[in-house]
This record gives sequence, C-alpha cells and structure tokens, in this order.
Amino acid sequence: MNIAYWIVAGPLALFYFYAGTLKVIRSRDQLRPMMTWVDRLPLPALRALGTVEVLGATGLVLPPLTGTAPCLASAAAIGFVLLQAGAIAVHLTGDDRRIVLNVGLTAAAAVTVWSATRA
Repeated sequence: MNIAYWIVAGPLALFYFYAGTLKVIRSRDQLRPMMTWVDRLPLPALRALGTVEVLGATGLVLPPLTGTAPCLASAAAIGFVLLQAGAIAVHLTGDDRRIVLNVGLTAAAAVTVWSATRA
C-alpha cells in the first residue's frame, strides 16, 4: 500500500476503532451526550454497529500490513462509505441535523477506497 493510503486509512481506522469500542462497552446513558441518536436504535443493534466498526477498522489495517487479501481493505472502506450514508440518513430523519462529521468520514472512506485500489 502507498503512503497516501496510510495517511487517510490510519486515522480513519483509529476513529472507527475508538467509536466502535465505545458503542460496544458503554451504556446508552454514557453514549447519549455524544451520540444523541442512540435512543432510536435497539441496544443489540447499537452493539452490533460497534462491532462492525471495530471489525471494519481492523479490515483497513490488518490485510495491508500482512499482505494477506489486501482487497479486504477496499471492502472495509466501501463498507464505511455505506455506513456513513446510513448515518447521514439517521441524522437527517431525526432531530439531529449535524452531519458535518459524517460527510467528512464519508469523504475519507472514499479516498481510502480510491487509494487502496491504486496500490
């Protein structure tokens, strides 16, 4: 993988690993101040979402590092683009209209897809 991939994918993986871990281990009350939408999802779905984020972050980093199935990094990045499309929809259909972070994460994941396919 090239340097451009790691410049974008590294911080993206760290963000999703952190956010996913929070969704897996914290209570709804602890998440509510930073994620106002948590009451709109059942707790098992919230935990599953966190697990998907942690696995996706692992998919961005591990395959390129080991050289085993590097196409999985592209798949993980595409998954994050789709995840953020859903997140934007959740924010826009609820009371929370703050989607700047989601748009930025979508762009970063799209750049990651592009840079992963060029390597």
